[in-house]
Amino acid sequence: MSSSFIFLIILVLIGFVLIGLYNRLVKLRNGAEEAFKSIDIFLKQRYDLIPNLVNTIKGYTQYESGTLEKIVQLRSQAMSAQGTDGGAAENALSGALKSVFALAENYPDLKANQEFLQLQETLTGLEESIQRARRYYNASVRDLNNTVEMFPGNVFAGMFGFSKMDYFEVDEAETQNVKVQF
Repeated sequence: MSSSFIFLIILVLIGFVLIGLYNRLVKLRNGAEEAFKSIDIFLKQRYDLIPNLVNTIKGYTQYESGTLEKIVQLRSQAMSAQGTDGGAAENALSGALKSVFALAENYPDLKANQEFLQLQETLTGLEESIQRARRYYNASVRDLNNTVEMFPGNVFAGMFGFSKMDYFEVDEAETQNVKVQF
């Protein structure tokens, strides 16, 4: 009778460990998904801000319509992109927005425009928020991936339907300096 009691206690302990591991995996996955959604919120704010920025700049830079059209096009691509394509589209849009601020250096009237300055400040704040959200997402993904890949999580993650998630990566073009040519 005592051996069956010990076996029952061992089974209960294993059950608690499995429940705890499952709950940890769920918590980590949900945290990573929430972090990704927070990136979407900041990106939506940026998408909403871009038309105002473009319209403000149009009045001052009649010769730069190609740059502004490119930003509008990249905005549309970023809004409709999914998955890995979404990250690449966001990176391209970020690079184009940097070129707009570099472009503004050549237009003193634009640099002095209060609406442009306010939009630039708001967009700069959003870009910083997007970067923080990306770092938080990547940290959440790292924690989930570690749990999914390390023992004993790796043994049970597949059984529970958990898998690694992809990091939000920056492409090489975004890490380079902006070059504006006239």
